[in-house]
Amino acid sequence: MMLEDLYRLLRAGHVQAQGIVDTMTQPIVVVDQAMIVSAANNSFIKTFRVDRDEVVGHSLFDVGNGQWDIGDLRRLMSDVIPKAAAIIGFEVQHDFPEIGQKTFLVDARKLVHPDDNSTSILVLFDDVTERKRADAEKDFLISETRHRMKNLFAVVRSLAMRIEVEGQTASDYRDIFLEQLEATLRAQQIASSSEPTDLAFLLHESVSETEVDRVKVDGDAVTIDSSRVVTLSMMFHELATNSLKYGALSVQEGHVAVHWRVENGSQEPAHIVLTWTDHGGPPVQPPSKTGYGTQLLEGASRHMGGAVELDYRPDGLVVTLRLPL
Repeated sequence: MMLEDLYRLLRAGHVQAQGIVDTMTQPIVVVDQAMIVSAANNSFIKTFRVDRDEVVGHSLFDVGNGQWDIGDLRRLMSDVIPKAAAIIGFEVQHDFPEIGQKTFLVDARKLVHPDDNSTSILVLFDDVTERKRADAEKDFLISETRHRMKNLFAVVRSLAMRIEVEGQTASDYRDIFLEQLEATLRAQQIASSSEPTDLAFLLHESVSETEVDRVKVDGDAVTIDSSRVVTLSMMFHELATNSLKYGALSVQEGHVAVHWRVENGSQEPAHIVLTWTDHGGPPVQPPSKTGYGTQLLEGASRHMGGAVELDYRPDGLVVTLRLPL
């Protein structure tokens, strides 16, 4: 039943009006011009955990040890109601002693009885606490999705701009780009998980499934913050891709050993020292120019407040990564 329908019944003195009021799920009270409660339905009594004797015959603002003595509501009732035919959806937020933090939409309308000159006010309280919380969560999720999409587009653009095009065919560029993009999306999926990300797990997830058995990992238990998952995953993927093309993983007998430890220095905060070592691959020579992979490793490590060293040993590349915890 709408407030308008209830108003008509009460104003006409309909015999079923009070019974209808008591069956409504929204809390309802009727007050006079002095804000004294003349009637309260069962929902009001149950919702605000008060006794009927504590409500009827008392000021609305004294009910429940003054839990309705709210400045905004006082102004609504004392200033707005006498000047307006109705108030619809006035929002009241309050921390009630008995029921906790709640948000109500207050509807109010004057009841002018034809048999006398008295004026009463019908007041309905609609509890929208859960609805407001759900709306806030939805808005947060939408905002977070937009933020992540913006970041993802930035990453995709960065991938497209950084891939070397000199000497590459269109199909080569496409394959490299899609491979990098797939690794990035996989890292994004890991980062979006509510569970903490273990470093060993992240390493395995960043390596091709066909080569994961040839990458041996060993180190202290370390949990990676979600803000670093994507960056670290891209670094590990780049190292694995480089090894698969030019290093140890490019030959059947080669393998990679990844070891890390946590160091707690007296002069600096705790940090991780991770070493990636190629074993059994073809001879390695330093590149003639800085490529995408080196730029990625150096730039990503600086972004996380760390540093990376690349040692092109004849028997295999050794990469040492230092990151603050």
